[in-house]
Amino acid sequence: MKYIALGNTNMLISRIGLGCMSVSPDNKSSERIIHEAIDSGINFFDTADLYDKGRNETMLGLVLKGKREQVFIASKVGNRPRKDGDGWDWDPSRQYILSSIDQTLSRLGTDYLDLYQLHGGTIDDPIPETIDAFEELKKQGKILHYGISSIRPNVIKEWVAKSNISSVMMQYSLLDQRPEEECFGILQDHGVGVLVRGAVAQGILVNKPAKTYAGRSAEQATAARDLVHRHSANNRTAAQTSIQFVLNHPAVSSAIVGISTLDQLHEAVKVFDISWLTAQETSEMKTGLQPNFYTEHRI
Repeated sequence: MKYIALGNTNMLISRIGLGCMSVSPDNKSSERIIHEAIDSGINFFDTADLYDKGRNETMLGLVLKGKREQVFIASKVGNRPRKDGDGWDWDPSRQYILSSIDQTLSRLGTDYLDLYQLHGGTIDDPIPETIDAFEELKKQGKILHYGISSIRPNVIKEWVAKSNISSVMMQYSLLDQRPEEECFGILQDHGVGVLVRGAVAQGILVNKPAKTYAGRSAEQATAARDLVHRHSANNRTAAQTSIQFVLNHPAVSSAIVGISTLDQLHEAVKVFDISWLTAQETSEMKTGLQPNFYTEHRI
């Protein structure tokens, strides 16, 4: 496994992170997947209070008991559960964030989070108020760093300009190259790390049926998958090629991979032990597919 400092922090995270949304509390293999992930060198675990209505955080906390000093835990906030239990409402208010952290810490069985992320965000949010909440939690020692999970360039620009965020989690893959146009450059210039989700584009780049995705047609999705498979030579699978593609961008700190089976885990952690996707191959893959751009929320 390889490690990198996340953004402007001294927090060394594994370049492959475990996206815990895919590690269900109802999956009998979940505990073993998490333990084997740690044994394989993964130290970054990403969850959210939204996942499984809090049960995902509880499961992760129980499995990581006694291993807290070996790992970095990230969670998210901003989706307030409705009282009737039917869905969520967006709430980026200072009050809600300050009141949510203690529940998240209790479920995770820890005194602090390494990274707390706003789980979304719009340009109409009370952004200075939300930032103030995260800064207050840092002063209280309940979080070490904070960031946002967003694909909206206008929102990302505001947070970069007004806050001390350490990271942005966003969707990025060969099939979805939108962050390259307006986001990656700004984040690199300000020392903000990128946490990538969706490296395999919901499995489309591996073996799932092609469909419309990120503004692209099913035909374009098929073309992207063909490019991935064409460059998955010898001992490198399509999933590994897709992960290496996103890690090749200098703005990207880590690929947060959704893993629900041990086979998927083993495939992901071997990504650094096999032939690496070269700069030329990466360029060929990009030129073989027209870039796509955000049509909304532009800067």
